Amino acid sequence: MHAKIAVLSIASLLTACASPFFDVRRTETVLPLSRAWVDDQIVEYVTTDISDANMARMIGVNYAPRLAGALRSQSNQSIVERVYKFPNEEQISIFQSAPNPVGADNDDKSYSPLWQVIQVRWKNPLVIQELKSEEALLVAQERNELELENTNIVVNCPVIRSAAGHKLKGIR
Repeated sequence: MHAKIAVLSIASLLTACASPFFDVRRTETVLPLSRAWVDDQIVEYVTTDISDANMARMIGVNYAPRLAGALRSQSNQSIVERVYKFPNEEQISIFQSAPNPVGADNDDKSYSPLWQVIQVRWKNPLVIQELKSEEALLVAQERNELELENTNIVVNCPVIRSAAGHKLKGIR
């Protein structure tokens, strides 16, 4: 009798925890896709987490304040790369690097999906041009056409597909 009650209790608990919106058989999730420039090539990425609460709310991703701790790494090598963000949306972002190729065969040892946000502001709206690499951006900075502002914001944005067609396994 006690065994029967235990089984019914466990079944009841499992049923109570089940959500009609959660299907354990589902094998795919759709995430918003974004694009960025890397060395004159467009890559695609997804954003899942960010260390700034306002930005997390604005773009609808996980608020992860501990990501900012990546900026205070104890090692000589940083675990974050730079992402150049244009707050007035003059263009898509510019990434410092990307996996080459995307996936398990990446040979770019400097690539990291953690990015420190660098705000880019054009000084004169008449000289705005599309920049397609970190090198082009730094040249524009040297010409005093724009200013860069380091932030303490870290974002997790893994690159999932390259312009060459390389992509993570399972990406459609």
